[in-house]
Order: sequence, then C-alpha cells, then structure tokens
Amino acid sequence: MKRTTSVIRRAVLAAAAVALAAGCTAQAADPGGPGAGPSSKAPRPSTTAPSATASTAPGATATPTTDGKPPSPSASASTGTGTGSPAAEALMKDGDETEQVRELQARLRQLGYFDRAPTGFYGTMTAGSVKAFQKKQGLPRTGSVDGTTWERLLAASRKPTADELKPSTTNKLDTPDARCMTGRVLCISKESRTLAWMIDGRVVSSMDVRFGSENTPTREGTFSVGWKARKWTSTIYHTPMPYAMFFSGGQAVHYSSDFAARGYNGASHGCVNVRDRAKLSALFDQVKVGDKVVVHW
Repeated sequence: MKRTTSVIRRAVLAAAAVALAAGCTAQAADPGGPGAGPSSKAPRPSTTAPSATASTAPGATATPTTDGKPPSPSASASTGTGTGSPAAEALMKDGDETEQVRELQARLRQLGYFDRAPTGFYGTMTAGSVKAFQKKQGLPRTGSVDGTTWERLLAASRKPTADELKPSTTNKLDTPDARCMTGRVLCISKESRTLAWMIDGRVVSSMDVRFGSENTPTREGTFSVGWKARKWTSTIYHTPMPYAMFFSGGQAVHYSSDFAARGYNGASHGCVNVRDRAKLSALFDQVKVGDKVVVHW
C-alpha cells in the first residue's frame, strides 16, 4: 500500500511541475505548421498599434498601417498646405471701381503718392502708388490694399474733403470757345484736355478727357449729340463704351477704364475718353439728344 501511495504522490508532483512550467495558459500554435506542439519560445510581444484616439489629435482620422508603426493623422487633419499662413485678403485691388478706391486715391494724393484727381478706378497707376506707400511703410509691396496697408494709410492721412474726393478737374480749364457761350454745350478743349458742361456760358461741371492718336484723331468742329447709350460695346474694336454720347459718326464721349488706369499713356481710337465714371454718369443723365458739342483747340 505504501508503494502504491508513493507512486501516486510522485505522479501528482510531476503533473504540478508541468503545470507550473506552462504558466497555466493555453499556448498559441507554433508557426511551424499544423500539428506542431507547444512552442518552447517565450510569448512574443503584441504588435497591435495603439488606438487612433490615443495617438492623434482630436478630430483627426488615422490611416491604418501594416508595418506595426503607429498610424499617422490623415491629410485632412493637417494645418494647410505647409506654406505658412495664408496671404492677407485684399480689400482693394486692380480692376476694382468703388467709392472706397476714390478715398484711397485721395489719401494717397495727400501724402504725395498719387498725382491726379481720384477716379474711383483701381488701375496700374493706383497699384504703383500703393506699392510706393507700402515700401515706405516696410510692408510687402503687393500693390493691393490689405487690412494692414489700409490701417497704416488711415493713420498717416486725414479724411478727404468733398473737393479732394471729387475735384472739378485735374487739368485747369482754359478760356471757353466762343461757340460754347450760348445754349447747352459739351465744350471740349484739346489744349487743356478738358470737357466743360456749360449752360448759357456757365460751367456746370468739368472733367479730364483724352483724345485719339495721330492715326485715329478726334475730329474738331461743332456737332450735336446724335444718340446716347448707357451701355455700349464698340462694334469695331469690341471694347466697352459706357455712358456713350455719340456726336460725329462713331466718335463719342464715353467712359474709359483704360484712361482711368493708364492716364495719358494711352489714346482712344478717336473718341473723347473720360476717366471719372461717377462724374460722367451724372453728366450722361443731364445731356439730351440734340445738345451742342464743340471740340476745339
């Protein structure tokens, strides 16, 4: 009996030793293939990546990986294109035509950066003046007006007066031609490059004008307004001719954005160009078909 009990005791101790060696856990199948016995190697560390919520910023989406590396945030969670902060938004830029542009030009003129009457049109001359101001202020020379440029200009200048915003003309009027002294007349001088709207010898309003080139000159003489068109496009040159008042064939008094932008660096194809849209708009409403037009030196 003692021998049998001893055998049973040894069997129990052996089983306990095996259980302690195995850690009392089930083992994964060895990668050697099906049917292989328990691996004698230590358990491998887990390669499961940390959850995206623990490794990425709030709102970022994680891109799964297969190499055991932590997932990286998707491009949608990035901070833009990587080129730094976006450029400041332009409040005024080339091609704009507003009353704020007129104020911009008047303020620049106060400081000596703009050498003509404000027109309200933002062209190459205005952009050049803005660049000069930006250079003086140590700002990026963009030629457009952003918030910083506008604030600097407001601080350096004063609020323009009504006469500064809409002066009678940049060019000084000369003595009216005798033919302009009676009736309702668009009195246009090639000498002073001005148009004076006159009624019975009194100047009601005036504005700068530009004429045709040597190849396409503006005709001189006494004419009358044959017809008007608030919106018109040249059928020959396919260019806009707003507030057109035709007086001699295809020649007309009309607004020119090119004149507003480039001044006297350009020329018309024979028409009388006006660069102040607001003033010409007011004149257009006053002039009637049949009113006299005098173009003279």
